[in-house]
Amino acid sequence: MSQVDTAADARQLVYDRESGKLTGAGLLDAMAIGALQAGSALTRPFGHRGYSLGCRAGSTVATSERDLVVRLNSDALFAMPLADTYWSRLLNNRYDYEEEIEALLKSAAGLQYTLVDCGANFGYWSVLASSAPFGRHTVLAIEASPKNAVRLDINAHLNGSRFRCLNAAIGGKSGGYARITGRKHEAFAAVPIEHHQHGAVRIVSLDGLVDEGLIDPSGRTIIKLDVEGLEIAALKGAEGLLTNESIVICEDHGSDRTHAVSRHLLANTALKVFIFDPEARGYVPVVTTAVLDRIKRYKWVGYNVFATSSSLWEDQLLSTTWKSK
Repeated sequence: MSQVDTAADARQLVYDRESGKLTGAGLLDAMAIGALQAGSALTRPFGHRGYSLGCRAGSTVATSERDLVVRLNSDALFAMPLADTYWSRLLNNRYDYEEEIEALLKSAAGLQYTLVDCGANFGYWSVLASSAPFGRHTVLAIEASPKNAVRLDINAHLNGSRFRCLNAAIGGKSGGYARITGRKHEAFAAVPIEHHQHGAVRIVSLDGLVDEGLIDPSGRTIIKLDVEGLEIAALKGAEGLLTNESIVICEDHGSDRTHAVSRHLLANTALKVFIFDPEARGYVPVVTTAVLDRIKRYKWVGYNVFATSSSLWEDQLLSTTWKSK
């Protein structure tokens, strides 16, 4: 349970993950946050199945409609709606969000690279990668949903505007538009359309962003692709960038038992593929998809595979380990 400071309800509502301290909360808000923390702890062993139901219940208890700001580390602030059904898991400071990505970014803190955060959502990885403990890296955060892009801008400004934001959809080639669909902000989909419509966003490819001067192909690059089913198209639009000293992190969702993204990487690219193995607490090669059948335990969870042609990034992966909390 958090340490709670309720002395000044008008202050910004902030939860510090490292100390467990909650500031600026009224009594009911503090109770709601305590319930969210307990709900995450209870559902974490099951991939947080059913956690969103508790979030909705918690939101009825909370009296405040203010954002909750989570201090991720000494130089990283992340704002979200109180009782958000996805991000409020961060209130459980024993929960590691996508530890397979955090392990790589922590280990690469001393390297010089640019993070291209595709499907940035509210900007969690953009905030962390640009923070001092993670090496203050250059970040281009790309988000298709206009609603999420507003949240992304808020978090950029909250952290001194230290990373660049782009409201666009990632595709196989630059040109045209996409309509954003879906109910959950963490699962919005971009559907290509022939003509511009209200609320539509432009489609860009990663190689197209190189041509626009937004990505420097001569430097090291970490590309995170979480683009809700358009990963293969996005990979096809990054063939030039991926021949350089780059590593791409692709979501291969637990609901896809065919492992389509990994199969594409293995069959149609020259990239070596790896996945984080919780049992080994490190990354292992994906030579066939058999290892994915074991690791992708939950159908409702997004998993990530890592692909690179760079010996530097391969060595970085294989030398990185993770210690769970």
